[in-house]
Parts: sequence; structure tokens; C-alpha cells
Amino acid sequence: MAELVGKLFGQSYVPGKVRINMTPARILVLGFAVVILVGALLLMLPLSTVPGQHTGFLTALFTATSAVCVTGLVVVDTGTHWTFFGQAVILALIQVGGLGFMSMATLFLVLAGKRIGLRERLLIQESLNQLNVAGVVRLVRAVLVFTVLTEVFFAAVLTARWSFDYGWRRAVWLGVFHAVSAFNNAGFDIFGGFRSLTAYVSDPVVTFSITSLIILGGLGFAVVLEIYNLRRTRRLSVHTRLVLRVTAALILVGTVLFALLEWRHVLRDLPWYGKLLASYFQSVTPRTAGFNTVDTGALGDATAFLLIMLMFIGASPGSTGGGIKTTTFGVLGVTVCSLVTGKEDVELMRRRIPPWQVYKALTVFLLSIALVILVSLLLCITEQTRFLVALFETTSAFGTVGLTMGLTPHLSAVGRILIILTMFAGRLGPLTLACALAQRRRRSAVRYPEEKIMVG
Repeated sequence: MAELVGKLFGQSYVPGKVRINMTPARILVLGFAVVILVGALLLMLPLSTVPGQHTGFLTALFTATSAVCVTGLVVVDTGTHWTFFGQAVILALIQVGGLGFMSMATLFLVLAGKRIGLRERLLIQESLNQLNVAGVVRLVRAVLVFTVLTEVFFAAVLTARWSFDYGWRRAVWLGVFHAVSAFNNAGFDIFGGFRSLTAYVSDPVVTFSITSLIILGGLGFAVVLEIYNLRRTRRLSVHTRLVLRVTAALILVGTVLFALLEWRHVLRDLPWYGKLLASYFQSVTPRTAGFNTVDTGALGDATAFLLIMLMFIGASPGSTGGGIKTTTFGVLGVTVCSLVTGKEDVELMRRRIPPWQVYKALTVFLLSIALVILVSLLLCITEQTRFLVALFETTSAFGTVGLTMGLTPHLSAVGRILIILTMFAGRLGPLTLACALAQRRRRSAVRYPEEKIMVG
């Protein structure tokens, strides 16, 4: 057992003694696991559950994992199962999970006047998926300010809108909860009855407020900061331009295809503007948010597969969202184009993409595909459901989305555990988990001769 622990945390094993050397990836994995466990214990308190309801450990663990991993999949209705205290715990877990526990820890260290050392900076770099350690503390400060301002502004807008339906007292909590949930791409709602935002399918205020929060939270904090500084710097990096182009293309293509596929089906009873708003909303929300304004279970197979592809791609690096990320999708697309056109280098916007980044994008893609397919097959066995439904559920968990075709509330104990592990892997990223479990990298002392193989 000691030998296994030693291998997991990255050190050599000496009989009777385990020396632990925590890498940034391992600390992130352990940190998220601890936050989830604490959240589950808090949700098991009688104070968290509405009288007459029962919360077992697996239900609390599932909900806490979904909140910290900003997914939004739930096995009990958030609006009717949890008390105000329970909902507040979920909201806190969403905020910590969305920004990353290292960002929150940095905030407390800064407020306490503590110095941020190199080890903490390396952890922040890993948490926010930055390329280098320079400026990460400044980025965290900007992230926290941007988060507070954005959530407060849209919470006020949503509160004003819902005050007409629920009164100011109820509307304030609705506005705050859904603003935080949307910005962190969590997808939790407290309207009750697993309704999400279906009552506001044709409401432009709710539609544009929620989608704006989702997009701002999913662009990536470094991208938002770079756009903010554009007037001073006069240029955008290739990374930022790629994120913006892929994000815009996915939203546009998703909106058009959803409208074409469901115009005479799920959308048939809506006015024309309602159909356009619903199509736009359903194009944005699969990018790891999880809200819905139409019945997801009633969608056709082609539309469901469209949402699966959008969920798998997800948001952008360093954001509150999941998935393989827009830049991974973009780099792989550019790599294919470069190969087809006979270019020796992968070129993007008059720049060369380093080979190691192409390898990393391909590794993330293949690990993610393998995880999604494996869990989907296991769910088909344990839940006795159609493969498309299982694939939708698994991709939603992996992409930290939260959309479901109705399977989540009926999951067996084994199914819940599978989805919990998938949400955890999706939030941290399969590559981060692989690095956390792998041995320390070693530079090979031998470089072997090259030999070609036949491919394709």
C-alpha cells in the first residue's frame, strides 16, 4: 500500500518510509478532491436538506462533484431538494470550482499580505493553464476583479427582470445564483422541477444575459485581459485570435444547424423570434454551461449529436469551462489543413505552431475520445440505455456541461460513480490527470535512428 501511495505522489519507495514529492498537477488533483469531499460533507448536514427529503453520501458526493467541476448534472432537483443553506453551499462550490481553488487561495494570501512564492506561482500557472509563470499573480487579481464586476452587473439585470415574476426578495437570490452559475459555466438552476430556463425560451433579457455570462466565462481569463488591454497594446496574440474565431464560428454554425434541424419540431410552437433566440441559446449553452430553454430529451438524434460535438469541444483554455478546448480543436484543424496542402510546418496566421503543441493537442483529443467512449459503453451496460443517450450523458459530464436527455436522475449507484469520475476528469483535463499519475519526466540519454512507417 505504501508503495502504491509513493508511486501516486511521485517519489521512490523505501521500505518503512514514503517520501512524497507533490508536483503542481498532483496538488491540483488532490486539492479539487478535498474541496469536493468537504462540499459533500456539508451537503449531508440536516441543515442543507429540505425537511422530508433524504441526502445519502453518494447523492451529496455527486452534487458536490458536479458543483466543483462546474458541470450542472444533478440527481436531485436543486430548487426543491436543498434548503437556502444547501443552495449557498452549492453556489460557493461553483465559485471555487470555476475560478480554481488556487485562485481563491491566492486571493486570501493577497488579502492577508502574504508573499506569493515560486511554488504557489507554479500552481497558479497549472491551474489557469498558462504557458509561463510570469505575471500569473497579476492575472489572478484581474480575474477576481473581472469576475466580481461581471457577476454583480448581470445579477442586477436578472434580479430586475425576475422581480416582476417573483418579487424582489426571491428575485435577488435567483439573480445572484444564476449569474454565478452561468459565469462559471455550471448550469445549476433553482427554479425547481428540473425546468432550467424553459419558462424563458422567448425572453431576450434572460437569453442574452445568461449567454453573455457563459461566453465571458468561457473565453478564458487571459483572452479577456488581452482584449481589455487592446487599446494600449494595439495587437492580439495568435492564441486570442484563434479563441475568438473558433468561438464565433461554433456559435454561428451551431445556431444555424439547430434552427434548421428543429424549426418544425421542438421549436414549432414558438414565434419566429423565439425560435431564433432558442437556437442561439442552445448553440451557446453546450459549450460547457448546461442551461436549456427547450426540452433536451425531445431533440432529434441529429440535433443531439450536434450538441454532443459542441459539448466535446467545450470552452477555451484558462476559463471556467471544460471540453477539449477551442484551441485544441483549432490546432488540430489547422494541422489537417497544413498536411493536406503539403506544408512542412503547421502554420496559423503567419506563425508556426511548435510540434510539441500539436502533439499535446492530439494527446488531449485521443485521451478524451477514449474516456468518453469507454464510459459511454459502461453506461450502456449498467443503465440499459441507448448508446446515443449514454454518449450524450458522458460527453456532458466530460465537457462539464450539465445537459441531459433525462438519464441523470435515474442513474444507478454504479452509473453515478462513473459520471462522478468523468466530471472530475473533465474539469481537470485528462492530460493533467495522466501527468499527475505518471512518473516524473526524464530526458532520454539515447536518441534512436529514424525509420518511416506506412500511415493512412
